Order: sequence, then structure tokens, then C-alpha cells
Amino acid sequence: MRIGLAGAGRIGARHAAALCELPEVEALVVADADPSRARDLAARLRAGPACGRAAGRRPDDAAAVDVRAAGSVADLFGEGPPGSALDGLDALDGLDALVVTAATDAHAALVERGVRARIPVFCEKPLAADLDGTFHIVRSARAAGVPVQVGFQRRFDAGHIAAREAVSAGRLGRLHTVRSCSFDATPPPPGYVPASGGLFRDCAIHDLDAIRHVTGRNVAWVMAAGSDRGGEVFRACGDVDTGAALLGLDDGTLCTIGAGRYNAAGYDVRLELFGSEDSIVAGLDDRTPVTPVPEPAPGPARPPAYAGFLDRFAAAYDAELRAFVDVVAGRRTNPCPPEEALEAFYLAEACEISRREGRVVHPEEVRL
Repeated sequence: MRIGLAGAGRIGARHAAALCELPEVEALVVADADPSRARDLAARLRAGPACGRAAGRRPDDAAAVDVRAAGSVADLFGEGPPGSALDGLDALDGLDALVVTAATDAHAALVERGVRARIPVFCEKPLAADLDGTFHIVRSARAAGVPVQVGFQRRFDAGHIAAREAVSAGRLGRLHTVRSCSFDATPPPPGYVPASGGLFRDCAIHDLDAIRHVTGRNVAWVMAAGSDRGGEVFRACGDVDTGAALLGLDDGTLCTIGAGRYNAAGYDVRLELFGSEDSIVAGLDDRTPVTPVPEPAPGPARPPAYAGFLDRFAAAYDAELRAFVDVVAGRRTNPCPPEEALEAFYLAEACEISRREGRVVHPEEVRL
């Protein structure tokens, strides 16, 4: 299987290393808006263990993969100028799949190019920076009959999977309350905030997707609020650094979401579900950055708290790429199609409207 990867930044490097460890992947072609970054990543992968590689993987697995860098993103699609180079090759033979890990504002165009080429696409969320762009991709993928898998990695987290199974099996009885949280240990770089889409579209959208996926229910209404007592960049962009949302599901279940950019204790993502028969939590372990009070008697030292999403969801990222390769090979159906990303975006948009206008918002108000 020959896979193209567009975007050689932090998440791109992590996904590239994971792809090199999958036996189906024979060749990986890396492209980036900065050609030198693509060349550097390709060189690191060819040299052996790469940045972000999961512990315990054999470095010789990557050696068998033909890793090359494209001179430009256009070269990745065989659309570069005459004579453009692909690490010494004259032309790109063609891709079996495309993985999009570029900057958010480049996602829509890259996914569209993959769909037009009729190759399966994996795209980190969001598919596009706005609702119109997301809706357009949904229609394009449907018309072309091309699978587009969206990177909502919590769907592949062991805790979230177990929670979904528990709800589906009726273990909790009547589900009445769900609590989800996403707290970053440190805020994103100031340059990231203006194009992020805001806290609800960029961060809490994962909670919104997870709640729908785990409960199997749709959201009937949302009410959201936020505060901006952090860095000036959030106020300058009309964004907030801390947010909360109350959601009502279509069966009457109440859900709360908390999200924030300043949680110095560590990266914290949990999903708690309370039912008439049982209560469960995903994301609670000895690395969860929560300290009980009063503190227990001294015992063995706790391992360090999760530093960030790449740390917390390492196994989930591996699992979603394995799933994508199975989709490309025709072994499974798409586990997160564009329609699911659109539903999550509708809810994030509803939360943002509610935050700005201070009222309950129904998703139907923002549907296209």
C-alpha cells in the first residue's frame, strides 16, 4: 500500500511513524508546505525510530518501508511542475490513500483533491474551517463514493470503547447524566488561536463527538458559556480559554462539558457516565492529573501526569490509523465518516452561538 501524507508537523510526524509500522504500508510519501520539513521527516523515518513512535515497536519495521519526500504538496498528487523532484524520482506513480495532517486551513482543499483522485482519505479534524466547507466535503465524498475517515481519536480510546459497550449492553440501566472534560496542560501557541475556530470548535468538539458516539443518542439542545481570563490573545480573537456547556440528549439525558486551556496539573480528558444501575468513567488512571483531598497517606510515587494529547491518546492514534488501513484494504466500513464530523461541527457551532448570545440553541438552527 502506497500512502501520501500531507503535513509534516507534530501530528504528521507521529502519524507517519505509526504508518511505517503497519505491515500493509510499503511506501510513504511525505509532503509539506515547507519542503525542508518534509525532507527532514523522511530522513528521520529512514534512519530508524522516529519522533513520537510508540514504545516497544521494532525499529526494523520502518526500515522496510520506502519513505520519500515530495518536493511540494502538488508533487504528492503528480501535479508539480515539469521536472519537479520526489527525492530523485521523476514522477509519482500514484497513491492508494492520503493522510491529511496539514494546518487546519489546508484540510478542505487537500481532502477535495484526494476525493477527486478517488483515493481514500484520512483527515485530522476538522475537515474544514467552517460549516459550508464541511458540508461541501460531505457531498463530494458521497458523490464520488470515496471513504473519508475523520480523526476523532477518542472513538479508538480503550476507555471510550468500553464505555460505549457498557451503555449499549444496558449495564448502566437508565443513563441520566454524562460529564466530559478536556483540559490542556498549557495553552496553544498564540499564532494557533486566531485560526483555531475557538474553544468549542477546536477543543470541545471532541467531547461533543464522544458523547454522541458513546451514548448513541442525538443532542436536542445546548447551552454554553465561557470566560477569557487567560492570555490576551483569546480576547483579541473573540475566543475564550475556559468553557462549559450543558446538553440535553433526545432521551432526556443531561450532559455537561468542561474545556480549558490552562490546567498546569496536566492534560486531563475524562468521560463519566451515571445511570440508574451503575456509574463508570473513562480516562481515570494513575496518570490522571487529579489529587484527592485530603491527600492519602504517602505511598509509591505516582507516574507523571499526561503532558498532552499525543501522550494521553498514543494507543488511540495507532488504532485509528490501523482502522484506516483496513478501510483502504476493504476489510471494514468507515468508523468515522464525514457525516459524523458534520454532526459534531453543528453542535460546536450551536455551543458558540449559545456562548455569544446567552441562550439555549437547538442544532436545527445551524443545520444546512
